[in-house]
Amino acid sequence: MKWPLVACLLLPGILVYYGLHIIRREVIFVDLALAQVATLGTCVCLFLGHEPDDPHNYFWSLGFTLVGALVFTFTRATRHAKVPQEALIGITYVVAAAAGILLLSKSPHGKEELQRTLVGDLLTVTPVEIGKTAALYAVIAIVHFIFRKQFIRLSWDHEHAAAGGLSVHFWDFLFYALFGLIVTSFVQVGGVLMVFSYLIVPAACGTYLAVSLPARLAIGWCVATMASVGGLYASFKLDVPTGAAIVCVLGVTLLLAVIAQKFRCPA
Repeated sequence: MKWPLVACLLLPGILVYYGLHIIRREVIFVDLALAQVATLGTCVCLFLGHEPDDPHNYFWSLGFTLVGALVFTFTRATRHAKVPQEALIGITYVVAAAAGILLLSKSPHGKEELQRTLVGDLLTVTPVEIGKTAALYAVIAIVHFIFRKQFIRLSWDHEHAAAGGLSVHFWDFLFYALFGLIVTSFVQVGGVLMVFSYLIVPAACGTYLAVSLPARLAIGWCVATMASVGGLYASFKLDVPTGAAIVCVLGVTLLLAVIAQKFRCPA
């Protein structure tokens, strides 16, 4: 359990930060959709005859994810949009999931591959995979730190960003493209369900329990860490799938945060 624990403690950190942006943008299922689009790229690669551990899978997933990022960049809804972007995101997820099922239905190991895309294969993660993914996340974190004002303005004050001279489409695409890199890498390790859970649940807990962005981020990191340790421990003791156990512990943590918020004294 050593390397799965290292992966769960090291890799979700940037997902918590992105989760705060996603909640603020009110596009909660964008990560689920991008993760499913990345999975569709893997399904296409498998359909073309490549093996599950072939490096081609990553590049196919990344290519599909970047296309998805481009679509979400130019379909971001304004206040008076006829169709909310969340609807388009949901449609993208459903179509990508259905297309993946169709492609995997032609594979002799389709059922196993479908399960792997959902819950991942965390117990087989290697130090090399963790190192490569952590290095990628560090680079993305540096980019976000350098251009934090632009990204925060787009998420917290999008309506006035364009009026202030900010190139909205460029920064939105960069935001989603970097997010696509994160999703593509983490889906290979933890699967679609863990990506969504690590992104939204810790950020939601932070939003319930704090007001400032740094405090929400700190709470989110603590929640992700405790849920990772608790989920891995439950998986080991109960002999159940690791990814599913972590997702369930995250769900319980969110419930506790909601209850705590109800009883918290107003500031």
